[in-house]
Amino acid sequence: MSAEASVGSHAADSAVPQPSCHNSDGHRNLGLLGSKYVKLNVGGSLHYTTVQTLSKEDSLLRNICTGGTDVTIDSEGWVVLDRSGRHFELVLNFLRDGLVPLPEDYRELDEVLKEAQYYRVQGLVQHCLSAMQKQKDVFESVCRIPMITSAKEEQRMIATCRKPVVKLQNNRGNNKYSYTSNSDDNLLKNIELFDKLVLRFNGRVLFVKDVLGDEICCWSFYGEGRKIAEVCCTSIVYATEKKQTKVEFPEARIFEETLNILIYEDNRRSGPGGLHLLDSSLGAGHSEEEGATGGDRRVRRIHVRRHIMHDERGHGQQTVYKD
Repeated sequence: MSAEASVGSHAADSAVPQPSCHNSDGHRNLGLLGSKYVKLNVGGSLHYTTVQTLSKEDSLLRNICTGGTDVTIDSEGWVVLDRSGRHFELVLNFLRDGLVPLPEDYRELDEVLKEAQYYRVQGLVQHCLSAMQKQKDVFESVCRIPMITSAKEEQRMIATCRKPVVKLQNNRGNNKYSYTSNSDDNLLKNIELFDKLVLRFNGRVLFVKDVLGDEICCWSFYGEGRKIAEVCCTSIVYATEKKQTKVEFPEARIFEETLNILIYEDNRRSGPGGLHLLDSSLGAGHSEEEGATGGDRRVRRIHVRRHIMHDERGHGQQTVYKD
């Protein structure tokens, strides 16, 4: 009661309570309340602002102005805050304007968030959280394509993935013979189709690449941890003098198998409808398909062209397919 009486008529004229600030000698300092401007020394970074700016939000800075928080004021009148001043200018600009551009780097954005939380500037806290969520959404929408580094890694990835898996095995160097004239172009077309499918079915199908396998160009399709179908795009051409490796581009068949594998998305195949759809797709196969049995489960292996030879007659350009 005696402290309130000592204030006198000055407390009645002022709507702002007395500050609780101390100077460097430990004595009570009343200069912050009566001043329009405030000098802040934040970790050696000097800032000059107004009490009105610091009081715009119900924050630690407002409490400093109103005396709700003890601070140290040095002999030159600087309010000393034991805090890094790297992002304090951004905090001040938010209080001045209500909106500030935030750093794009996630680590710096996290630092700004911690400063906003320390000073209890809730508007800036929400601004930082919204920006971080946007960055997270953008990051999660990026298409990632795992690269197979070993057979064990491939088995573990396919066995633990809950999505259908499409693998493109692409190893141009694994060839004993020369390539035909269109092989390189068709190989690039297979890679381009793989990239387009990744973009189209991103989030629904896991696409992986294997550049270490034995096949030059081969597509594999997996569901529920096992191989469902395979499309091999290479063949050996038996010419009159030498053998050549030919790479085909069965775009329609690859796209068809990719659509077929979607029945394993989110365990859709668990019901009888999925089995019926799988059986119908098996029954619609062409004569060039091979069925490999493993119990009651079959793998569709589609070879576009396996062995080709040219007739040795003088004008023999007729193509014969050998099984």
